[in-house]
Amino acid sequence: MADAVRCPVAATLELVGDRWTLLIVRDLLRGRRRFNELRESVEGIPPAVLTARLRALEAARVLERRPYSDHPPRYEYRLTAKGHALGVVVGALADWGQRYADADLALVDGECGHGISVVYHCPTCERQAPRRRVRIVERPGARLPAADH
Repeated sequence: MADAVRCPVAATLELVGDRWTLLIVRDLLRGRRRFNELRESVEGIPPAVLTARLRALEAARVLERRPYSDHPPRYEYRLTAKGHALGVVVGALADWGQRYADADLALVDGECGHGISVVYHCPTCERQAPRRRVRIVERPGARLPAADH
């Protein structure tokens, strides 16, 4: 059987594509740090599920766990640079949700308070790329699956 092409969307969803993980990342981005804060802010998450998701995110180096109390042992969670990079994913979902879903929160610029939208940007050309021009293509040098004959 041939190796499957690794789609970046599918690879990302393997880590964050369940019902709860991006909501945890959302709340870490919003400044929640401790287990009880996350349990209260992530709508309806069972404690055992929260524990499992935090462990998976820590194993994937999306967040790091830091002690804040020795007796009893308690930890807070902080996003790594890799975790902060998921902010654009959360932002894109928030942008879509405020346009097309029934939502009470909005994505805004924290300084001016105006609504914002997530855009594609080419760092090489230093320009925005309209959605109509964006494509997912094979990456140069990527290992492609063998052809089935």
